[in-house]
Amino acid sequence: MTNIAPEVLDKLRQYDTPTVLNVIELFDIRPRHEGFLNGEIKACFPEMEAIVGYASTATFQSATEPEEGDAYSNLADQVGVFEEELPVPRIVVFEDIDPEPCGATFGEVMCTVYQNFGCVGLITSGGARDLDQVRALGFPCWSSSVISSHAWCRIVDTHVPVRVGGCEIRPGELLHADCNGVAIVPAEAAAEIALGCELLVEAEETVMGYARSESPDVAGLKKAYMATKEAFAAIPGEVRRRLS
Repeated sequence: MTNIAPEVLDKLRQYDTPTVLNVIELFDIRPRHEGFLNGEIKACFPEMEAIVGYASTATFQSATEPEEGDAYSNLADQVGVFEEELPVPRIVVFEDIDPEPCGATFGEVMCTVYQNFGCVGLITSGGARDLDQVRALGFPCWSSSVISSHAWCRIVDTHVPVRVGGCEIRPGELLHADCNGVAIVPAEAAAEIALGCELLVEAEETVMGYARSESPDVAGLKKAYMATKEAFAAIPGEVRRRLS
């Protein structure tokens, strides 16, 4: 796993997920339709700030009665795995492997434990509950639904590849999440992407600043747009120059 400097993570956290994804596009790292979770996964608390962290993955099931165990009995084992395998900050990522979500993946107890063991948020393809209590914790979460019961909840496997929101997420992958959604950040390019976000925000101000000017017109808007487009194209080279 790529070792990312804390200051790079802090810088990434200053920007929203669309900006991060826009910069990844500029570096031509992957196809534009890959690397972000689809609209099934929504922020439970869209008012909370962006988070960045390493994925602690697990699978979850609740629709059938288990022979033994439940989510709470497996929780300490899960925490033990990511304490051994992953640096902080961590983001817990669950794939609900039932045909469709039956019980909530998480609630107040689980989020309290995760928060106090180096996790900054949770993402699940399943359901959420205890929303008022988890909001009070200040613990950002993303889910596909809200379900009042936990049914026969249990953690099945930990530290395995999972599929959430149309994306495969591997243990230790770097994630960026906010009210807009969740992005997978190529860890090997994290420093470049963080600096690129700063430059992209500056470049966007050219066209937005013109639009806010006293008497904008179409010709001026086209000129401002072209200047912004040129600034975007120059970002990868400028980033490499500054970081070399």
